[in-house]
Amino acid sequence: MNQTHQEPRHGDGFITALAFGGFLIIVGLIFTLTPDLWQKITEFFNSITSVSYPFGGPTSTISLPAPVDPAAHKALYTALMKFDVAFGVLQVTILGLRLWVHSKTRRIAETLGNAVFWFGAAVLVNIFLLTGTLSGWFEYWAALIVVVGISFIARAIVHFVRK
Repeated sequence: MNQTHQEPRHGDGFITALAFGGFLIIVGLIFTLTPDLWQKITEFFNSITSVSYPFGGPTSTISLPAPVDPAAHKALYTALMKFDVAFGVLQVTILGLRLWVHSKTRRIAETLGNAVFWFGAAVLVNIFLLTGTLSGWFEYWAALIVVVGISFIARAIVHFVRK
């Protein structure tokens, strides 16, 4: 009888703990290295308003949330980009560890997808949010949906290759 039983991966719990610890370190560093970050976050959310955006035709609009002045929050966007890059690097490190301990395909796929997402998000912050325009704000969210899709495709490729 062919059994596909595998031994439990004892390294996965350790890797997950490292990932969580790394996340906390990154958050701490971002807050330490960005002066008045909590105030910047508060100012950002206080500036969110409803903005009419063209949708479906020249006379149709949709109301979407957006900051009153996107350019006023560049320091926050820069902190977000630094977080995205740092978390992407952490995900690549975790991916290396997962490959080393022969983690389950599901965990490897998830970690690769996460790395793709976080690096993609960093690129999008640089391209769209740091322009400081209202159109850049909306383009960022649309492009982020694309990055989520690419992340899922990366996960699927791992599953396909490892089968």
